[in-house]
Amino acid sequence: MNQDKPLNVQTFLNESRFSFYQWIVFALCFFVVLLDGFDTAAIGYIAPSLLKEWGITRPALGPVLSAALFGLAAGALLAGPLADRFGRKMVLIEATLLFAIASFASSYATSLEMLTVMRFVTGIGLGAAMPNAITLMSEYCPDGRRSLLTNAMFSGFPLGAACGGFLAAWMIPLWGWRSVLILGGLAPLVLVMVMFWFLPESVRYMVAKQLPVDRIRAVLSRISKTAAEAGSFVMTELAPKSSAKSGLGVVLSRPYIVGSVMMWMAYFMGLVIFYGLINWMPLLLKDAGLEPQKATLISALFPLGGVGAIFFGWLMDRGNANRVIAVGYVLTAGAVYAIGQAAGNVGLLVVLVMVAGTLMNTAQSSMPALAAGFYPTQGRATGVAWMLGVGRFGGIVGSMLVAEFARRQLTFTEVFSLIAIPGLLAAAGLIIKQVAHPETAQEHLIATEEIHDHKQEAELGGH
Repeated sequence: MNQDKPLNVQTFLNESRFSFYQWIVFALCFFVVLLDGFDTAAIGYIAPSLLKEWGITRPALGPVLSAALFGLAAGALLAGPLADRFGRKMVLIEATLLFAIASFASSYATSLEMLTVMRFVTGIGLGAAMPNAITLMSEYCPDGRRSLLTNAMFSGFPLGAACGGFLAAWMIPLWGWRSVLILGGLAPLVLVMVMFWFLPESVRYMVAKQLPVDRIRAVLSRISKTAAEAGSFVMTELAPKSSAKSGLGVVLSRPYIVGSVMMWMAYFMGLVIFYGLINWMPLLLKDAGLEPQKATLISALFPLGGVGAIFFGWLMDRGNANRVIAVGYVLTAGAVYAIGQAAGNVGLLVVLVMVAGTLMNTAQSSMPALAAGFYPTQGRATGVAWMLGVGRFGGIVGSMLVAEFARRQLTFTEVFSLIAIPGLLAAAGLIIKQVAHPETAQEHLIATEEIHDHKQEAELGGH
């Protein structure tokens, strides 16, 4: 390699084999998101024990259950700009440390008020960790596999939430509900120590911030030895340039504002459906005539289907990401509407709830990868984090919306017909984003041709 010629970092990632070192980055980010899912869902698993031990009513748990949602939103909104300014690794480690300490402290709560405060603090850490894990992972991916790998990493979240249920069912009878929160604190503490030593800073961030060449070279040499000969590094951006000085400035700048708002809307609407149904489906099914046990078991099928996001990631890398996810939201709306038409038919309800949950989680889990690919390096962490942060309010609205439907005594069919509408609105938002910021299959062709051209140049330069 000619040391006088700068090494293009993204071209290097595109041309190099996905290395063991990059799989370490994937694994560490995956475990962050998995523990994020575990701690986010933990309060739901210990709620029945709280009711029994503290002798409180179900409505009294409302603030505790919603505290983490507000914390998640606040953490995401704060962490994105911080990561674009100070680096992904530092903010990710500190966020993981925060939710570890807060979860551990929650196990010593002696009142609802104390637990509510600690769940809010836990939520801040959780909300700050997830978008930075997504951003860091996406910035170590080759262009042709970014969505696939990012979605695969993000699948750790529903897996963590599901594992939490199995572990809680085993641990609570043996050691009580506090043991779940202790585990939710100790596991991420161990992960923090591992990340401190083995997790690298984003290489794209280091180049964008013009950090020392030796530091960049040391990281890239772990991916391929060819980087050891590079004398300097550059980085090209497929995303439009912005003159903004801050990450938030990029997200709100003219080239990105329409896409930003439309992704916020899509993620918001997706969480309206998700939290509206996850919190209320057991009661809705019970009111529709099902036995409580059957209603609970059928409802438990809804959050299980997140593996489809890996398939969507593969499609997104090969076609139009906006349209792929928009189709997912339209199909979600259709499946949710169909649930409302199947009251009384238990067999059909089982199938429809499973299908709706798979489609919903697949579309929603694909949104962070879409955001990561949309923004340039200088605003990527903020872009991903603000989409997640603004979207969290959709979860709050969803729960309140279905509660209002129940208060107005709408029928089972009417509730599911109305809750399907946000799926169509989410799809509409992504279509508007596509019109405002066209992403075509031609872009994939251009990127492929650029990679091919760079390979030819490298081969010629080597002779």
